[in-house]
Amino acid sequence: MNYKQILYLVLTFFTSVSGYFFLRYAYKVTDTTPFTQEIVIIFLGTVATIFITALLLNKQTSVEINKEQSIKFLDIKVQTYEKLFDILEEMSLVENFNDENLINLQFITHRLAIIASPDVLNEYKGFLNVIQKISEDNSFSGDSRLLHKALGSLTVKVRQDLTDPLSNSNYTLAEISKIIEDNSNKSATFINDK
Repeated sequence: MNYKQILYLVLTFFTSVSGYFFLRYAYKVTDTTPFTQEIVIIFLGTVATIFITALLLNKQTSVEINKEQSIKFLDIKVQTYEKLFDILEEMSLVENFNDENLINLQFITHRLAIIASPDVLNEYKGFLNVIQKISEDNSFSGDSRLLHKALGSLTVKVRQDLTDPLSNSNYTLAEISKIIEDNSNKSATFINDK
């Protein structure tokens, strides 16, 4: 619960309790005029309704904000994954890829570290190993079968991340940090080895 919700809860409780005692007092004082008793009941009902409505609207606003953030984050994920696949497609179409392609791959590695699930990061680590192994001649020619097998495994994890982003992974924060560090070091060695 956040501060506003607690405040509304306390105000609602206070209003209900004070309204109860006021109603008991008003009944005793106005027992000869029933119309006044009805006005007191209407007033208390209106106040309680206002507080409950405010609490519900606040909760709905919070849910809407979280929904919008989730949608934006999913859009960023999709864009990053598309960028990764575009870079790999570009690298596979040229006869000899250059340092610019490798730098793009290095920076996409850092973007993935921000948005990708631990399962994707771990699969990407294996994918980078395959890329390093088959790109020694600055091309993927002759190695497309190995490349597409590794890319297929990565694609499965990416799809799982996009369709079920809340799936529980068994990675600790230290393991995730290690995977990110390994991926960053691996993508940095591409340029240094060339």
